[in-house]
Amino acid sequence: MNIALNRFSRAFALAASLLSATALAGSANAQGTEGLVVYNAQHESLGREWIDAFTKETGIKVTMRQGGDMQFANQIIQEGDASPADVFLTENSPAMSLVDGAGLFAPVEKETLDQVPDQYRPADGMWTGIAARTTVFAYDKTKLSEDKLPKSLLDLADPAWKGRWGAAPAGADFQAIVAALLQLKGEDATKAWLKGLKDNATPYKGNSVAMKAVNAGEVEGAVIYHYYWFGDQAKTGENSKNVGLHYFKNQDPGAFVSVSGGGVLKSTQHMKEAQAFLKFITSKAGQAVLKDGTSYEYAVGKDAPSNDKLTPLADLNAPKVEASTLDSKKVVELMTAAGLI
Repeated sequence: MNIALNRFSRAFALAASLLSATALAGSANAQGTEGLVVYNAQHESLGREWIDAFTKETGIKVTMRQGGDMQFANQIIQEGDASPADVFLTENSPAMSLVDGAGLFAPVEKETLDQVPDQYRPADGMWTGIAARTTVFAYDKTKLSEDKLPKSLLDLADPAWKGRWGAAPAGADFQAIVAALLQLKGEDATKAWLKGLKDNATPYKGNSVAMKAVNAGEVEGAVIYHYYWFGDQAKTGENSKNVGLHYFKNQDPGAFVSVSGGGVLKSTQHMKEAQAFLKFITSKAGQAVLKDGTSYEYAVGKDAPSNDKLTPLADLNAPKVEASTLDSKKVVELMTAAGLI
């Protein structure tokens, strides 16, 4: 009987051991099924193009989680060292600065930094620019001739523009524009412009909606980013056929170039792969996705050409803005006080 019990005990122990091993293997596989996790606040289509190209070249699997700039920035800060994200990509730089300020980024490898000019990345090297977009005034060509267009973004606060233009003030895109204005012109000028925005402009939910409103004749113009127009033109053009683009230039706040950012979380368990992904995005192959794809955003890599249809970055005569110090918290405070958000 003892022999039978011993045999049963050994069999039970073996079965338990096998079950335990299987469970551990299953747990490890479950943790590894997502591969590299990217919190993507860039446009989903562009994020997917980058990821597919990277996986094709390296064989490394990437899972993309889609969200907004500030949504993900605040989520990463809440998650801290427990964040499942390996890489964070944004449309605008204020969200990168927020995460950087919380000390949650790992230094970007020098080879990657060397692929991007100084003006498109912060001095601390904790994240890097990956793409760019410029502010434009999208206007109704049937109502406004070029000589009637605002010469400066600041002109839109004038009572003469009351009820004539629109914007999407609640979005991270527009708040980056306000952050640039704050850095360039100071708090008093920004408050005055925001008051003019509140008094004069029609609010819309997003840049594309604002552009459609211009096209439909609801307003004479709207402050948006350039690529919404180019993207629509590349399709049917039905939402932009009556719309022209006015570039403010002359180092005006309205010529602001917003830098999209990419950073590696220091809590990542896949540091080598995460750094490789960021290096790929800023490489000639990664920047070629911007030139040849459907995003119509500017390439920022060294000697990386942008889409031929775009006005060259060098011709925009944009003001010099330090992307890493755009103050998103102050902007939210000012816009809330102005009754805009």
